[in-house]
Amino acid sequence: MKNIIPALDKCVLFKNISKEEIEALLKETSYNINTYKKDEIIALEESKCTNLGMILEGKVEVQKIFPSGKVIALNNFSEGNIFGEALVFSEKNVYPSTIVSTDDTKIMFVQKNDIIKLCSRNDKFLNNFMTVLSDRILMLSGKIRNLSYETIRKKVANILLEEYKKQKTVFLTLPYSRKKMAEMLNVQRPSLSRELINMKEEGIIDFDRNVIKILDVNLLEKCMFN
Repeated sequence: MKNIIPALDKCVLFKNISKEEIEALLKETSYNINTYKKDEIIALEESKCTNLGMILEGKVEVQKIFPSGKVIALNNFSEGNIFGEALVFSEKNVYPSTIVSTDDTKIMFVQKNDIIKLCSRNDKFLNNFMTVLSDRILMLSGKIRNLSYETIRKKVANILLEEYKKQKTVFLTLPYSRKKMAEMLNVQRPSLSRELINMKEEGIIDFDRNVIKILDVNLLEKCMFN
């Protein structure tokens, strides 16, 4: 048990909880730890979600796999993150997407009843759990809002303005590739590249790989209304 406490200390659910408290909570909690090789499936779309997963090591990717074989990456989670926190409490507790390890990964699974016990035993854990749920809802709301914009330029402008608010600098280091950005915006990658080039030629932005510089914030904001 002691060898997983350093990893759990980085987990969002154990934020502001001491290692001694974590150890005491684990002694009263049932859990399983599974390991996965790179590209191994952790959960299939439409399979039952009966556990919350805490990533102790490695990385996972949430994928939508189409009948044609095309795969779209919807999200990525790394050490310290969790998944299944909402599904495990849902009446329709099935995975809407497939979860795949993108590195050698170790995951701690905790069942629904044990999550309830952890929440009742520790107020900080309860607060962290509710914070994660709230943040995920806000993130999903933002994604839905972004998809509602009718042009690629508005979608690009919106996501860059959101990053500008978070990073508080005009030099934006995007935490995803151009391919992932296109998938997030639900547009074709060549179309995204053309729009970025157009915005660069108009003096709105400049870019080099995954770093984008906002040259004129006002012009970028105007893109949302044109």
